[in-house]
Amino acid sequence: MRTTVGIVGAGPAGLLLARLLHNAGVDSVVLESRDRAYVEQRQRAGILEQGTVDVLRAAGAGERMDREGLRHDGIELRFDRRRHRVDFPALTGGRSVTVYAQTEVCKDLIALQLKEGGPLLFEAEALAVEDADTDHPRVRFRHQGVEDVLECDYVVGCDGFWGVARRAVPAELSRTFERSYPFGWLGVLADVPPSHDELVYARHDRGFALLSMRSPSVSRLYLQVPEGTDAGSWSDGEIWDELERRFATDDGWRLERGPITQKSVTPMRSYVHEPMRHGRLFLAGDAAHIVPPTGAKGLNLAVGDVVTFARALVHRRETGSSALLDAYSATCLRRVWQAERFSYDMTTLLHPAPGADPFESRLQLARLERLASSRAAETDLAEGYTGFSFE
Repeated sequence: MRTTVGIVGAGPAGLLLARLLHNAGVDSVVLESRDRAYVEQRQRAGILEQGTVDVLRAAGAGERMDREGLRHDGIELRFDRRRHRVDFPALTGGRSVTVYAQTEVCKDLIALQLKEGGPLLFEAEALAVEDADTDHPRVRFRHQGVEDVLECDYVVGCDGFWGVARRAVPAELSRTFERSYPFGWLGVLADVPPSHDELVYARHDRGFALLSMRSPSVSRLYLQVPEGTDAGSWSDGEIWDELERRFATDDGWRLERGPITQKSVTPMRSYVHEPMRHGRLFLAGDAAHIVPPTGAKGLNLAVGDVVTFARALVHRRETGSSALLDAYSATCLRRVWQAERFSYDMTTLLHPAPGADPFESRLQLARLERLASSRAAETDLAEGYTGFSFE
């Protein structure tokens, strides 16, 4: 099998890249180790930056997002039983975010790829990326019990942290940067309308809490819990009681309860692999970087990566210059490190560390007070949250 771009992984990064390449007249093949049902049900991110929304629309994948997605023009910060709203459009010249789950983005892109795009092979397990430092890289894979080889001009690894693509970068050329956090998020889905029309980020001495949503009738909520917590060790009643404590305000706001349909614990970590390119292998999304979910950056960073690659490849075809492809890693990493910085700032702002002393607690409150009283500080948060430029 032969193609111009071999894409390993059919998450939002790989699927969007295939769509961008199709629209530019570049052929590709997507290999995905899981079946279609798994990809379309895999719960992940739900906040799309302004730039991501714009890219999906321009790619012809925004119709259902525009119909069903929930535009949010701000977030609410809670601390000391008080509430402060950050108004995104007023601070960023009109930018906003959209609540639209990664599962739905994947469904939309899969439907388009199967209807209009190149081959999308589910249950096709990539075994190795070979000859990445030559003009003819290849992906060995297994599909329907048979081993095969996908010969490419370029390979883009969108196969996540545990995938094979990153392993093709020689260890002596790799640098990794990592930070693990001593807490995680206990996340629940609940069949109850959200208790607020925008996301609520609450800092409390007992731990962080987040009120989010998947739809007008389904709430997504999170609690900071110790690292290694078993989701099953929390009863539904305990979860609702703790959420109520951490979201409590002095103005009579109420948290609505409902049936919890799903529980899981998400670990918190920051990770960056440099470089993001080796020869004709390009890493994108979680294959190259991971951010804690506090800043809602993971999916959006992946979008930035594949937009950068697609533009660079089209530039190579139109001008004959490989300058943008050569600059891929440096270009992406500038945005990645800004997102890592923003996510780290949000995480340390809102999560009391285990064993934190009163000085650290007062510093968190002072930082939140600064956000609530300074337009400059608010603007920095709003610009980071709504997204860094893909340019």
